[in-house]
Amino acid sequence: MPSVSVKDVNQQTFVKGLAQFLKKSGKVKQPDWAPIVKTGKFKELAPMSPDWWYMRVAATARHIYVRSPVGVGALRKIFGGRERRGTKPSHFCLSSGSVARKSLQTLETLKLVEKTPNGGRALTSQGQRDLDRIAAQIRLSRCNSKNRKPKVIKISAPKPVVAPEPAEKKPEKAGKKKKA
Repeated sequence: MPSVSVKDVNQQTFVKGLAQFLKKSGKVKQPDWAPIVKTGKFKELAPMSPDWWYMRVAATARHIYVRSPVGVGALRKIFGGRERRGTKPSHFCLSSGSVARKSLQTLETLKLVEKTPNGGRALTSQGQRDLDRIAAQIRLSRCNSKNRKPKVIKISAPKPVVAPEPAEKKPEKAGKKKKA
């Protein structure tokens, strides 16, 4: 079987799968401030999903896999967005540095990333192996779901009654006009 990397899998399904794995493993704990914090100054509310922290850590891990080394400033830019300023023009705004820093520290405690001598963080060999393993599981589950034939449920219902077609109207002669 050929090897599968993170780049071979849809990024959304990979991030969801990795977030699910991180939550199930129990090694990643949400910070106490996670339910109430905004992810950037351009946001009006905290994230609606209760599992947003796992999704952010998973997205950070995937980004480091694709493009490393990555520091806090790069993550702030990646997760940044548009700040709406009312009647004034919108501007790009960086995301929260604390959220980016804590997600990197979480990945460090899991031994998935390590600090590089030139700054930033890069994936460890164990981290690359773990992410590739999860990608392979996602790819395998997707292939298995495609190979299964969908169950066809036959419902016996009475045949619909077809109404008779209306009789055709006779065309009027072009020379006569109707009086109104």
